[in-house]
Amino acid sequence: MQTIRIKTSSTARTDDGAERARPGPGRDLAALLAGAATAIAGGGALLALADADTPLRAPLTLFFLLAAPGAAIAAALRGLDPFGRLLAAVAGSVVLNMLVAQGMLATHRWSVRGGIVAVTALSALILVLVSVRRLRGRTARRQGD
Repeated sequence: MQTIRIKTSSTARTDDGAERARPGPGRDLAALLAGAATAIAGGGALLALADADTPLRAPLTLFFLLAAPGAAIAAALRGLDPFGRLLAAVAGSVVLNMLVAQGMLATHRWSVRGGIVAVTALSALILVLVSVRRLRGRTARRQGD
């Protein structure tokens, strides 16, 4: 069995080659921002599903409708550079939302709750397919070794 050492962004090498935690307040900023975005998007979905009468419902729901499919598509496009990945994820998110709206309008089943549920289901399906593909790739590489 071979051990592969991967240098993460939260570690730094010292002169003797040992890894230590990188000092400073910004080392976990990406994880903090991802958690905050998830909480905001989840709150938007819950406000829309609960039909809450608050001025935050519209912007938080819009954030959810852009962030959920965008995050799923960005996870699928892991090989691109960050700007291209962001651009493709936002464009794919808009396309997915338009396809859901068009499908619901064509079948005369339009509703806000139905749109939120459909976008959530499609985003979850994309994430599940990406994770299955990655697991299959790992299994195939292990069997080949």
